[in-house]
Amino acid sequence: MQAGNKQYETGNDIPSVIPVFPLSGALLLPRGQLPLNIFEPRYVAMIDAALKSDRLVGMIQPRLDQADSGDAEKPDLCEVGCAGRLTALQESGDGRYHVTLTGIVRFQVLEEMEAMTPYRQCRISVDRFTRDLDAARNEDAVDRQAVLKTFRAYLDANEMEADWEGIERAGNEALVNALSMMSPYGPAEKQALLEADDLKARAETLIAITELDLARKGHGGEATLQ
Repeated sequence: MQAGNKQYETGNDIPSVIPVFPLSGALLLPRGQLPLNIFEPRYVAMIDAALKSDRLVGMIQPRLDQADSGDAEKPDLCEVGCAGRLTALQESGDGRYHVTLTGIVRFQVLEEMEAMTPYRQCRISVDRFTRDLDAARNEDAVDRQAVLKTFRAYLDANEMEADWEGIERAGNEALVNALSMMSPYGPAEKQALLEADDLKARAETLIAITELDLARKGHGGEATLQ
């Protein structure tokens, strides 16, 4: 797959050690784009270092079973995250960065390194997820009409509108991944979407989560897709 100026063809194109950005509720998927406002000094340093090397950052969530316990400054991490390439960057003038990460491939954390850097680094493996590098894989297996039906029900329940012309133009992968990344669901749901085995499974997971949310709220609710 192509991200910015770099072509990623095999798992060997991904370094075995990458910096990681733990962020609860954030979801990055292959070929998805995630905008971030970077202001903490340790993560500004992470961006500076990434720009000097391979421009890769691993997005990952803190482990889901330690919301009210553990080290708030250095929480344990989920086993699976997604590596993204810095494909856009703007300096704010006051020490912050506005960046965009383009998702490349999911990874499994093998171990956290004893790094001297202020940001965290992990040794990773992408062996389980090399299929992520194939953009066309499994697109035809997605029940597109079921995805759109559920999405429309969500919009109707929340009195929201969508750019249906743009949605109709989107391929199945772009549609499912964009809806997954923009969804207002919590960390556990986001992790389930990330770890879905393939695009078909992710679409089915998104439908199930959305239907459960609609049922729980009696086809109403205040969540918004923003």
